[in-house]
Amino acid sequence: MAQMISTMPMVDATPAVSAIMASKLPQSACLDTPASGITVVSRQHVRPDAASAMADLTLSVSDLPMLSCHYIQKGLFFPAPDLPMSSLVSLLVSSLSRALAAVPALAGRLVTLPDDRIVIRCNDAGVDFLHAVAPGLSLDDFLVPDADVPTKLTKDLFPMDRTVSYEGHRRPLTSFQVTVLRDGAVFIGIVANHAVVDGTSFWHFFNTWAAICRGDSPRPLDFRRNFFGDSTAVLRFPRGVGPAVTFDADAPLRERVFHFSADAIREMKAIANRRPGGGVHDAEVYGKMAHDPKNPESRGEISSFQSLCAQIWLAVTRARKRLAPDATTTFRMAVNCRHRLLPAISPAYFGNAIQSAVTTATVSELARHDLRWAAGKLNASLAAYGDCAIRRAAAAWQAKPGCFPLGNPDGSVITMGSSNRFPMYEGNDFGWGRALAVRSGRANKFDGKMSAFPGRAGDGSVDIEVCLPPETMAALLRDAEFMQTARGMLGATWSRDTPRS
Repeated sequence: MAQMISTMPMVDATPAVSAIMASKLPQSACLDTPASGITVVSRQHVRPDAASAMADLTLSVSDLPMLSCHYIQKGLFFPAPDLPMSSLVSLLVSSLSRALAAVPALAGRLVTLPDDRIVIRCNDAGVDFLHAVAPGLSLDDFLVPDADVPTKLTKDLFPMDRTVSYEGHRRPLTSFQVTVLRDGAVFIGIVANHAVVDGTSFWHFFNTWAAICRGDSPRPLDFRRNFFGDSTAVLRFPRGVGPAVTFDADAPLRERVFHFSADAIREMKAIANRRPGGGVHDAEVYGKMAHDPKNPESRGEISSFQSLCAQIWLAVTRARKRLAPDATTTFRMAVNCRHRLLPAISPAYFGNAIQSAVTTATVSELARHDLRWAAGKLNASLAAYGDCAIRRAAAAWQAKPGCFPLGNPDGSVITMGSSNRFPMYEGNDFGWGRALAVRSGRANKFDGKMSAFPGRAGDGSVDIEVCLPPETMAALLRDAEFMQTARGMLGATWSRDTPRS
């Protein structure tokens, strides 16, 4: 059920919402009017439409390290729906209530037990759903070709900005915001506790909500928490004072989404998989990769995404002008453990099942070598990240529990999160058309943080959200080799002439 906690009126924001001016709204309706011009006009508290019978879910060894991370913030722009906005909001709320009944973990709260174990209590405490309007903004203000993401605007598309996941003891584990723009376009944003979900689970829930909204049945989920066996490891937080994020969230950053076409990625993959030209260094490295009995999979083909990551690793390292030649650069890539463990975890496992695969090289090594060499390094690291490596990492964490150290303390790290395989466009039609673009909030962003999104066309193209300090981003944009393969996202994936369904 949806329980109103505010008597603020809904705004009937039809596709002609441009006629609605914030100044004409009742003063009591404007719950929040930040400088961006995105105004929250109503707030509802939504509970599952059926009582949960699920027992406490203990946070796993993959969940607990995320307690110091911000809540995940991801959302989608949609074309203008063909129904009054009050009806749309009612539809979204009622379908959300049913979706929460299917995924009761997201409607609960975190609870620390007397033995310091932290659990998800599926107590139907509910979530927040906000309806906002932006009468002075249109899609063109958010999706600007060949330009930085307007983060001063996008940050207000999400509630619970920069909330740390430990706060799930006191605050909802998920929050939702639908924002209506002047041209009638709609943004649906979800904020989810990172100790409860990883990217796979996040987008599975997004798909579940959309499926219920358009009248389909959602796929069942697996809530078991025993894929590493029973763990006695705990994280203790004296007096209930939770952790802080492990990076400077206020450091100046520029953010861009670069589009890599399917053709450009195929070309990078072809280069990465060519035989080395006989150079001493190449022959030595590739010989080790091909014949290392511990890494038999490393003899396989270098993937499209590994090839793209190699190009990014080379270009960003070149753009970081202050790095010494002997400095070690690190490429961290989020790894989905579900299919890598033996036996494999169900693809429908709901929770965190991720680790970080690390590849290193010195600045001078990357400068001396090419895309093929860098892609080979990444390929070898990922091929080695199988069941044994995952279990070793889990055992090491249990021996010395701690929060995951997000950030870039020495200025030489790239952290690739999310995945171009997530169903961000597929499966997220709420009933009035395919999404137009993906955007994220300010959560978990620092120098070198990147996120991979599938291209909207579904043709193998990839969009990479890149966060860098202003001077590094400027240098990257001057890198002719990089810019030959990348261009501003919206120039390639959305325009006023793009079909909207």
